Amino acid sequence: MTRTPFTIRPATSERFDDVATVLGPRNPDSAVCWCLTYRLPSKEHRALTARERPRVVQQLCAGPIPPGVLAYDDETVVGWCGVAPRAELHAFTHGRTIPHVDDLPVWSVWCFRVRGGHRGRGVAQALLEGAVEHARSHGAPAIEGYPVDNGDRKVDTTMAYVGTRAMFDRAGFTWAADTASTLNRFPRVLMRRTLP
Repeated sequence: MTRTPFTIRPATSERFDDVATVLGPRNPDSAVCWCLTYRLPSKEHRALTARERPRVVQQLCAGPIPPGVLAYDDETVVGWCGVAPRAELHAFTHGRTIPHVDDLPVWSVWCFRVRGGHRGRGVAQALLEGAVEHARSHGAPAIEGYPVDNGDRKVDTTMAYVGTRAMFDRAGFTWAADTASTLNRFPRVLMRRTLP
């Protein structure tokens, strides 16, 4: 495993301001995702106002399992990765496009966000490794991701939030299944890593 210059920390309530720095919009009245799209039922997600979204995420950060991990370059927060038990993610427990490989209580990693000015430095790769360790520290038997299988073709920055198959390959994940999901016209695959 390659050492990175980034420190990965869980997104606890003490670090909520850093979560807001990465996920929140400049305009607090903009209804951006706040990494809730996959977590909540669609109707509930759409009903949230722009001002309610950060409060929901703050409550998640105060819970027993932080909802993600943050990457730091020294003390500057540079990225976010959503990682949680798959059972907590409505899109993956009730959706039809991402299959269930088996009944193992796996964790899912579904979102990467790297702040502008810090891209292209390996932040997302460091976040993925940190997500693996976060899941392992909470007793997860395995962790899954659902990246795009883009080969060597470029993925639009706004659509790269699910990661790429190559990134998951480098982190020790292996292909487990095809999915019925596409993003930016690329197929998404289910990648899994067993956590001994």
